[in-house]
Amino acid sequence: MHSALFLIEFGAIILGLGLLGRVAGRLKFSPIPLYLLAGLAFGTGGILPLPASEEFVAIGAEIGVILLLLMLGLEYTASDLVSNLKTQYPAGLVDFTLNAVPGAVAALLMGWGPVAAVVLAGVTWISSSGVIAKVMGDLGRVGNRETPVILSILVLEDLAMAVYLPIITALLAGVSLAAGSATLAIALGVAGAVLFVAVRYGRHISRFVSSDDPEKLLLVVLGLTLLVAGIAQQLQVSAAVGAFLVGIALSGEVAEGTHTLLSPLRDLFAAVFFVFFGLHTDPASIPPVLLPALALAVVTAGTKIATGYWAAKRAGIGVKGRWRAGGTLVARGEFSIVIAGLAVTAGIEPAMGSLATAYVLILVVIGPLTARYTEPVAAWVGRRRTPPKPLLAAVPSQPGPRGDLKEQAQDPAGRA
Repeated sequence: MHSALFLIEFGAIILGLGLLGRVAGRLKFSPIPLYLLAGLAFGTGGILPLPASEEFVAIGAEIGVILLLLMLGLEYTASDLVSNLKTQYPAGLVDFTLNAVPGAVAALLMGWGPVAAVVLAGVTWISSSGVIAKVMGDLGRVGNRETPVILSILVLEDLAMAVYLPIITALLAGVSLAAGSATLAIALGVAGAVLFVAVRYGRHISRFVSSDDPEKLLLVVLGLTLLVAGIAQQLQVSAAVGAFLVGIALSGEVAEGTHTLLSPLRDLFAAVFFVFFGLHTDPASIPPVLLPALALAVVTAGTKIATGYWAAKRAGIGVKGRWRAGGTLVARGEFSIVIAGLAVTAGIEPAMGSLATAYVLILVVIGPLTARYTEPVAAWVGRRRTPPKPLLAAVPSQPGPRGDLKEQAQDPAGRA
């Protein structure tokens, strides 16, 4: 009976996602907000909770994030990653300053204390790699000139999580400095080792997984990705970072074949991830913290747009690309919820969970909108601010040795 109920619930979820995707496609709109609202409606405290399929949806959601980051990694080589990190690290510092500070200040203003300030700083700092990867794919911007800038910032954030998460875990647990330093050293060592292997031995890894049989290629790549992601997470490093670096390590025909094989699987599990996020949000917990969450969302949406604009300008991208980069970075998601969940579990501040949930829901809905409309809105505002060009004064048409004077006045080169 439980098995039948699970099949009914999960089948209804997948069918609903397909229908929502069709609606979004006809409206030429990203389906992510619709997926989230559907999860909110059928999750904890929603219209019709779906408990039987909860565990499977949770696993599918985790796989969805891993596949999203793997596919992003396939778009770039190891040399691209290293060069981007070398050139874009100042953007990472600007990103941290502009987006972590508002969260820390907000926590202190609400009287939550310094540990809660460090936690909320992480919530407002980190963009959602999963949401942004999906949005760029939906908008067809993976090949745009500003995309490497966006990815560089996301990778810097994900790699920074390898340092931040052990620190915040130690702070919340109240462990000694020695124990916290050991955890941090392990995390940094694992992240560095995976990056070194991806850069140095990427060709050998591609040769190892290469196969003319699509079935074997799919199994080997998927198995390798999940294995590396799981080991990375077990050692306090983000599973998303591990998956991204596996994608970086694969190149050439292997990367192209993997992209073709895994694209439908990625889209399925990515949709499940966004539904899962909504399923675990109780709508009743949102209204009490809606105003502070909205204020924080407005401030940090602006700071993310400023971050992307500055980083793209520094990379020599045109004005339109700068606005697109800034708007794309607005969405927050999986990392923000994980960070807030650690604080709630540790009993630091119960209200932080509701605030983080409302904050992320606002920005994960607004994020696809800013990604699509920031650039055209900025262009419209620019046109409104630009004064109209003055009309040329009427000049009497009098023939002369060089022709009509009116025509000469209209010709900036002064040609006859």
